[in-house]
Amino acid sequence: MTTITSSRGNTEVVSARRTESHDVSDIIGLFNCFTEAVFGRIDVMYLLEKSNLALTLCNEKNEVIGHAAFLDYPNWNITDQSDWESFLHENYINNKCTPLNTLFMHLFVAKEDYAAGCSQEIFRRAFITVPELHFILLFIPADENLEPDIRNVFEKVMTAPGSVVDKNFTLLVCPRHRYHPQLYVRKARLEDYEDLMPIWTRQSETLKETYSEYFLADLIECQDEENQAVVCEDGDTAVGFMSLCSQVNISLFQECFDLGPFHGLCKPHPEDILKMPQKPSVQEDEDKSNQMSQEAGSVSSGNFEHIHDQDAVVQKDGAVAELLLDDIRDKDFKASAVPLLETEETGAFHPVYRGASNAFCIGLFFIDEKHETRSLDFLHYVFKLFPDKDFCVILVPHHVPEFHLIQSFVRVVPSCTSKLGHELYVFHRAGLLKSLNVRKATTNDILGVKTLIKTLSLNESILNDLKIFTLARRDPDGTPVQAFIAEVLDQIVGISVIRDEMDIEYIRSHYNIEDFIHFNHHQQEEHGHLYHFVLNPIFRHYTKHFLKEILRLAHKSSLYYPIYAQYVEGKFQNPCAHSLTSALHYMVPVRPRRQIVYPLEELGINAPSEQVSKDQLSYSLNHINRKLVLASKVSINTRIVVVGASDVGISFLETLVFCPHLKFNNLTLISIHGLPGKDLQGSKHRRFLINSHCFNDEDYAQMSLCSWVNVVVGKMTGINRAAKYVVVSKEKEIPYDYLVLCTGQKYQVLSPTGADISKLPTNTEVLSKWPCRYTGKVPSNHFTLNDDQDCLKAMHWLKENVVNSEGNVIVYGNTIDIYTTVETLLSLGIDGSRIHLVQPPLSSNVTCLNNNEIESAVREALSKAGVSVYYDSILAQWDEGDDPDLITCAAFTTNRKPLKLQCSVSICF
Repeated sequence: MTTITSSRGNTEVVSARRTESHDVSDIIGLFNCFTEAVFGRIDVMYLLEKSNLALTLCNEKNEVIGHAAFLDYPNWNITDQSDWESFLHENYINNKCTPLNTLFMHLFVAKEDYAAGCSQEIFRRAFITVPELHFILLFIPADENLEPDIRNVFEKVMTAPGSVVDKNFTLLVCPRHRYHPQLYVRKARLEDYEDLMPIWTRQSETLKETYSEYFLADLIECQDEENQAVVCEDGDTAVGFMSLCSQVNISLFQECFDLGPFHGLCKPHPEDILKMPQKPSVQEDEDKSNQMSQEAGSVSSGNFEHIHDQDAVVQKDGAVAELLLDDIRDKDFKASAVPLLETEETGAFHPVYRGASNAFCIGLFFIDEKHETRSLDFLHYVFKLFPDKDFCVILVPHHVPEFHLIQSFVRVVPSCTSKLGHELYVFHRAGLLKSLNVRKATTNDILGVKTLIKTLSLNESILNDLKIFTLARRDPDGTPVQAFIAEVLDQIVGISVIRDEMDIEYIRSHYNIEDFIHFNHHQQEEHGHLYHFVLNPIFRHYTKHFLKEILRLAHKSSLYYPIYAQYVEGKFQNPCAHSLTSALHYMVPVRPRRQIVYPLEELGINAPSEQVSKDQLSYSLNHINRKLVLASKVSINTRIVVVGASDVGISFLETLVFCPHLKFNNLTLISIHGLPGKDLQGSKHRRFLINSHCFNDEDYAQMSLCSWVNVVVGKMTGINRAAKYVVVSKEKEIPYDYLVLCTGQKYQVLSPTGADISKLPTNTEVLSKWPCRYTGKVPSNHFTLNDDQDCLKAMHWLKENVVNSEGNVIVYGNTIDIYTTVETLLSLGIDGSRIHLVQPPLSSNVTCLNNNEIESAVREALSKAGVSVYYDSILAQWDEGDDPDLITCAAFTTNRKPLKLQCSVSICF
């Protein structure tokens, strides 16, 4: 909340928020005679769709009193949006504007008499919202002037000698330092204690409980070479504090986190063991990407010595650094199946690093909320304190919300069984460089790109698409292709390849894309399809800028990234597979639409177009647009463990994954067979059980939970509520903050009642002992089907032992699955006369079908197939009452005389 004053002395308490579509009419109501003269004719709805940042000021009555829209290219049609940077350099002097630090104001309106206060507050909020932003530019016609109330907000930019652009337009600039200046950082002194204590006491209870009242003073007083304390100040007042230590427990971090991309936080050493020894085996192909990722895929930073304030780097041997991209095995980077933690896996390879520590750590950090977005200002100074270290690391408890400082750090992937209780974040000193430049690729970039991506799976696909762009700019079928390079100090650190989205009508009809865009305001050619996106982990905090530049340079407003289902984990066998992308974290997953099943032949010419109704491989869709590139997701590191891949468990995970503004980093699913939906669609064994009405194969493919959820394959065998971990397969311990148990209903092996059928008992005599769960050794030819894996096992056994032999198949139960099982047995070629359907007594008058006409049709179909059906029969014995290894006959009690059947296989529900 901020108080602004009108030119007449009236005051309003206002708050700033992102502009929403329902604000359009209120914004139009604020237009005045200056609006069209300064900004031209504006379609507000269209402008909001294309704006990178749009802010609205509301008063306490929630009335809109001010609005501004900012884009990453000039207002007025002065130059092409992809070429404005060179235009400014040619026509204006002292120009320090870059696509990273500049936005253009395309519209500003305010309530009468409040223009000055609104403009100042909106600009202040814009600089706070986008920390990298240093300049807000505005072109106005040369013969027009701004309203007097906002004229003082801007400065005029001087044109270069010989430039004639000022005859038509005047360029104005609002610099950051007027409203949200960078903070001055220095070493902490004891006299800062009084300024810092109020901020300290306002921080979370965790700090108060952990540290004593004088802990802060002790940190400031006991500084030495290894332990440093720094503050940032606004004016002469300390507003933030950071303590640092050069002693880092590297071995603990290497044990609990995957530090391969960062060379284990160690200096390179000749005796480092970075790759797994080559061992020919059937797993060789599956392990290939893991082995390759160790070949040289970590960040080698030995050539970075020092980063100056001017973003210069002292270089050795003419090289900036060998910044190679590792094949980071993180769910954020996956475009297919996530690696599973197999509980029986042994001897997993871990790199060995023998070099000295290359990191220092942040021990304590806090800053006044008003200056929080300037947290990164600390890092320029603290890296100077440790010139021999290239990494800054910080440990954050899982329950602590992600604060602004670590949004620029890279979150390190923890091992699934890590009990450290903290998240590790890493920042490389090269990440301070502001000279990231994005441009279209050229033929000369091929060698640099090859070096960058050589450890990645599908690297050949990326290179092939790059070559297609450099040679022809389009695919053989005519689809336009564009490739973009991200470079720092002339070294390639990123590559992206996009194509025009040719299936946009299919996407619109099959996905809720209009949750994020107003479709009619986007041209067909403005939709792009992201095929590849690779960015060195050091510069991952520039991912959104890279995406923003791709949209600007390619003249796109939206990008779409599909993730296709992989039925064999770890294999990129799908011809539609795209490369892994670290941009997935910044995109939003799009929910699929429920589809109408059209009778196409009956509709004839009235049927929907083939673009909408055609069959395609199902995929999960992710999306980014101009409005979202400067919007931040809230990252949640709380460890949420879900036990059971039941419909409830999948639905719970789906709900979390599809929250567009939340990112859950620690979702774990524990399941005996992993995620469902991995088998090839249409597999015959899947017909044993009735399909779930909640999810089918297409739903699983369109969710792609494997991209967001860690999967632990195993069975939960214990829960330690005090220590908050679950035991999987009696050996692995998986820690949690929240545990969700949703194992689903499962069929159990029913125990025979043990009735002596020679005495001719009836059901009345045994009902007290039935039903009862069987706890002995299950006979090898007895199957209880609960999931696809059980069905697959049963089908293999049937094909090997029953289909081509003699003997009865007994199907026992009274649920709807008995009918689907009988149908599957018939489809396997088992004659109906060999199938005996035995139904126990119902527990109520309601049958599983609950419809007389359907039941009559089913009975008729079973009779026609030759299947024998027995009602009200309770299992009494297997064989002669013993616990056999192989069932040869089964006896049942009925309401009259007992029933005895020869048995080759028993399937029980």
